[in-house]
Amino acid sequence: MKKLRVGIVGLGRLGKVHARNIAFKLPNAELTAACSIVPAELEYAKTELGVTDVYTDYREMLAKADIDAVVIVTTSSEHCWQIEAALDAGKHVFSEKPLGVDVAQCKQAEAAVERHPDRTFMLGFMRRYDKSYAYAKEKIDQGAIGTPYLVKATGIDPEALVEGAIRFAKTSGGIFLDMAIHDIDLCRWFLGSEATEVYALGATFKHPEFKEAGDDETAIAMYKFANGAMAMVHVGRTAPYGYHVETEIVGTEGTIRISAVPEKNLATVYGPNGVCTECVGSFPERFDEAYLIEMEEFVDCALNGKQPGVSVYDGTKSTAIGYATTEAWKTGKIVKIG
Repeated sequence: MKKLRVGIVGLGRLGKVHARNIAFKLPNAELTAACSIVPAELEYAKTELGVTDVYTDYREMLAKADIDAVVIVTTSSEHCWQIEAALDAGKHVFSEKPLGVDVAQCKQAEAAVERHPDRTFMLGFMRRYDKSYAYAKEKIDQGAIGTPYLVKATGIDPEALVEGAIRFAKTSGGIFLDMAIHDIDLCRWFLGSEATEVYALGATFKHPEFKEAGDDETAIAMYKFANGAMAMVHVGRTAPYGYHVETEIVGTEGTIRISAVPEKNLATVYGPNGVCTECVGSFPERFDEAYLIEMEEFVDCALNGKQPGVSVYDGTKSTAIGYATTEAWKTGKIVKIG
């Protein structure tokens, strides 16, 4: 069996998820190199992943490592130049979202992808590969709910991880760019249209550190789409019970709800506190299978000369919407998109 030789850059929380999937769960791929500026992450690659070819310099890995593809899981501001460098070096590229931190960067990545049509490029919008979301899209395409005209999406990180969010707040780009990109992508996907206007609000009631950093701990945005459809996105960082992610798509003939109760598993606990269904604790836990399925598609596309369903243009469009949403949130005005 031919195997795709992969080098990964970035071995933080999500980088480790991708690395373990490539190293241990994909028979047609092998993790042969790793790059990080964090010594502990390179030690993890050696001891836990069995990767001995490690680098602290990304360009050096591209030049020297025996790899066919690169998986990029670094700080968002680094994505676009790393995508360009890898494609120019003849590598297939998988990059985590967001594509870039501004539209100019995204256009840089677009140009690199267009220069190398023989290389596979994929952006990590993993919710499209979650079985529940993929099933919902299939049902919508089959006409099960008629014409979809409203998406309501909620994504709230757990209070247990709020200290990390506070530390990152000054450099995150704001709550919408930091947290709402997946929801924005899903709205476009489910509604089959592009957003044209947005109005947004934010608030902080529990952790004033977010305000001090020019951010907010929770926020909502309302969108109008070119085909007349609507969407509402609610994002936050302080769910006291775990990681809360759910999506509802309303159509002319019915409604689909995904993860109305974001369950940890199928168990129900009967005890002194009544009947309880525990909540999933984090995004790597909730979307564990989706991360594997999306990486399977990337590897298959790279080995067989194909392009995946998520393109570089999806990244640019979602980033543009995220920036318009941030402007609406900051100014309190309705902002035109496009």
